Amino acid sequence: MKKFVLLSFDLGIDGDYENMYAWLDDHDAKECGESVAWFHFDDCDEEQSLEQSLKSSLDEAVEFSDRARVYILHRSNGKIKGKFIFGRRKKRAPWTGFGRREESDEVEDHFEI
Repeated sequence: MKKFVLLSFDLGIDGDYENMYAWLDDHDAKECGESVAWFHFDDCDEEQSLEQSLKSSLDEAVEFSDRARVYILHRSNGKIKGKFIFGRRKKRAPWTGFGRREESDEVEDHFEI
């Protein structure tokens, strides 16, 4: 079954962009801005979640450094779910301090739409 995925990636200065771009091209990904793409992912293993299948597929194709980050958004059980499948959220975003909200250390995001 094909699943819609929005993927954002930061591979760093010396990242394996050539293989990431090849993987995205192989999955007919559509460009959505700097290092952001959407595609339909249909390589899901029945015994793995979408996140696990996607991570395995990318890990086989792309060399990820310890600092590389890949974040995905997809629909799960009627909700939009967001998660880092490589890396994690930065401790301090560039816009931190400009607003009045407190930071959150949540690992997974859920959005009601």
